Amino acid sequence: MARLDEVREILNTLRIWLSLTIGVIVVVAGGLIARYDKGLVDGLFYSGFFALFVLFLVVLLIVLKISSKTKEIKEL
Repeated sequence: MARLDEVREILNTLRIWLSLTIGVIVVVAGGLIARYDKGLVDGLFYSGFFALFVLFLVVLLIVLKISSKTKEIKEL
């Protein structure tokens, strides 16, 4: 039973991190759109795109980890 509780707790933590990461993606994307509308396409704009790319990779990793932990709960 303790292992099951531990895996559930990890799963809940991963879900929180996924929510926070998606929130950061929304904020960064909104900032990029605002900069584009103002015509401020510069280094900061392109670094924002790089940050979005990295954040999308982080989301992918979190989703894969959530999937593996869900399968682990299924096996317990």
